[in-house]
Amino acid sequence: MNDNEVLVLDVPAVEEARKTAAVQWGLDPRDVDVKVIEEEKSFFGLLGRKLRVEVRPVAPLVLLRGRNILEKLLLLMDLSVTPEITEEGRLNLSGQDAGIIIGKYGETLKSMEFIVNLIARDVDEGEKIYLDSDGYRQRRELSLQRLALAAARKAVRKGKPTYLEPMTSWERRIVHMTLKENSEVETRSVGETPSRKVVVWPLRSGPSSRRR
Repeated sequence: MNDNEVLVLDVPAVEEARKTAAVQWGLDPRDVDVKVIEEEKSFFGLLGRKLRVEVRPVAPLVLLRGRNILEKLLLLMDLSVTPEITEEGRLNLSGQDAGIIIGKYGETLKSMEFIVNLIARDVDEGEKIYLDSDGYRQRRELSLQRLALAAARKAVRKGKPTYLEPMTSWERRIVHMTLKENSEVETRSVGETPSRKVVVWPLRSGPSSRRR
């Protein structure tokens, strides 16, 4: 948490500090935590009480803002999905319509992630917001690793490059990392976004001598 995510305020009441910080950060008051660090007593009831408080968001600002954006988008889409902040620093989408949000090969989830980051960027130049849906990213990562290994075997067997489907930068990185230590192939990214894809090239041309 950086210095922009901590405020010290002098207020007459805790709730006022909560509301003030929420407005300044563009959050819901529920997303703000207040700690009293000093209390000035009233003088024979003639002066009101004054508090010095330290105010912090309950989670990183970028994630709280992202969650608020998602809540509004999901409401407009009339989907039964709830965004929650995970310990890994992502926004998890869970609920009855989570499958709709994921879409085929995660396309809808990727599109939603792009939109949320586009909106959030108008407010904050912070870190990128990553979306997940009940462990979908981990399942997708395992699937991409299997795809990469199969593509490598195919490229070596046939002695010519194997072209994979268009992928996001995150997905392409998984393919590159999976085959990084494979001495029989190399990987290259070709094309322009959103059609950029990975090509798995055999390091020796011609059908593999091991083919039976």
